[in-house]
Amino acid sequence: MGDKRRSPLADYTTYPVPPNLNPDYGTKGHLRRLIWTQLQLPRYQQLQSHLLFSPVPEAPLFANCRYIVTVHDLIPLRFPKPFSPLTNYQRYYIPQVLAQAQHIICNSNATAQDITNFFHIPASKITPILLAHDANHFRFLNLPRSNYFLYIGRHDPYKNLQRIIAAFAALPNCREYELWLAGSIDSRYTPTLKADIQQLGINDRVKFYDYVPYSQLPILLNQAIALVFPSLWEGFGLPVLEAMACGTPVITSNLSSLPEVAGNAALLVNPYKTEEITAAMQAIANDSKLRSHLCDLGINRASIFSWEKTGLATAEVLSRFL
Repeated sequence: MGDKRRSPLADYTTYPVPPNLNPDYGTKGHLRRLIWTQLQLPRYQQLQSHLLFSPVPEAPLFANCRYIVTVHDLIPLRFPKPFSPLTNYQRYYIPQVLAQAQHIICNSNATAQDITNFFHIPASKITPILLAHDANHFRFLNLPRSNYFLYIGRHDPYKNLQRIIAAFAALPNCREYELWLAGSIDSRYTPTLKADIQQLGINDRVKFYDYVPYSQLPILLNQAIALVFPSLWEGFGLPVLEAMACGTPVITSNLSSLPEVAGNAALLVNPYKTEEITAAMQAIANDSKLRSHLCDLGINRASIFSWEKTGLATAEVLSRFL
């Protein structure tokens, strides 16, 4: 583009961050990161005169530091789990961070509304900036469609897998199709799902694929008859965007951020009504013209999202506070 916005920064300093602060280290990793953010991060002299941008809703609270943070979702408050540290983290720590922030970026209008509703923060302090996908990775491969409906994600209750399974079992021609569940097995929730499948008598039609490598996701999506993603809430919903980019028909929810992502390029259903999920699956299974139409709509819809747009929108917000 020959644009200064794309020129690399010539003058910057990097600082080491301990390697054990990420979620791979579980609760201890989160706790170490919070302590490091409060006690170690403010020691960097640069924070005395510059703006801190945190891609998570965490920042030093007692260091007179100007900062902007990103909020991805407030799902732990919408669907609280007993004794979960994430619930208290969002209930007590995040409100303090957001109250002191110069500005807040979030992934969708739905999350912006949640921030206002839960924490009484004015909308003028929040900028929704939609995410994107890797368009070189997730793309239409013109592979033959197979006979499976696909879900990608965790097995948490708010992901709505019990209704997905029940909806699939209610398909009149269920025996002609399979339901593939791609996502890490979770000892807290997966056994309940397997018990439901057993009770419904569809063991041979439902397959658990545990964690699927990133490199394999485009093939899995391209060959699916449809992505079924009627989550009860999402801060953005990347699987929907990635599926559309692959030309895969999408069934998703008519609430939270998911209509913002899908637009008119998916079948939107009430995720609390199993019969609506079944009807959408049956429509896609029985109507090749609908599948082709959703394929075209999805590819066109996905093309309007890009990381360049996301990055430039983020840079514009940051520049206002420098």
